[in-house]
Amino acid sequence: MYAVIRTGGKQYRVEEGDILRVERLDVEPKNTFSFDQVLFLERDGNVAIGRPVLAGASVEAEVIRHARAKKIVIFKSHRMKTYRRTQGHRQGFTEVRIKGIKG
Repeated sequence: MYAVIRTGGKQYRVEEGDILRVERLDVEPKNTFSFDQVLFLERDGNVAIGRPVLAGASVEAEVIRHARAKKIVIFKSHRMKTYRRTQGHRQGFTEVRIKGIKG
């Protein structure tokens, strides 16, 4: 059994027990959270497709931690000029464990 959920502008294929990194959520660690935007649900070969979401379906998840990803270095330069710019970025994320799929 698996589901496709939408959160933070991205879509994720999840199964029970999966650990995934999503855009930062406003939930404290060790608390549970429910993803209500379920786009697709497969159970024992039966498929349910939402238009755009499935009514009554949800995915329960437990928040493990909040952290920031590795730094990405953005470097810009122009050839034969003295133009050089360096910028860094660290994206925040929330790590969640999927507890169950309902629907």
